[in-house]
Amino acid sequence: MMGKVLAAPVPRAEWAPLPRPGCRGVEFKVLLQQPALVIAMLRFGPHSTIDEHAAAFAVDVICLDGAGTVSVGGEVAPLRAGESVHWPASRPHCLWTDDSTMTTLMVEHRAN
Repeated sequence: MMGKVLAAPVPRAEWAPLPRPGCRGVEFKVLLQQPALVIAMLRFGPHSTIDEHAAAFAVDVICLDGAGTVSVGGEVAPLRAGESVHWPASRPHCLWTDDSTMTTLMVEHRAN
């Protein structure tokens, strides 16, 4: 016996300002939210930033469009469309743009 396939709305389908102190010019939408996994998109305007902070879980960041700069544990590198970076749990990280814009896919691995 097969059950019905039901499409469900995503948790936050519309772009909204990222509600984090220290963030500037960053919008987000949440595509999937489960206890062990969160997938969200972030959209950076020119001269936008997510402040340096550490998370209790690992995060993979995939740059979908544009370019910016990433810092992980004090090491700084460019991040361009088609590239990804891993933020280990408990390591300070930061992401920002200068004159460019950037769209990223964020995959939060919240399982312990």
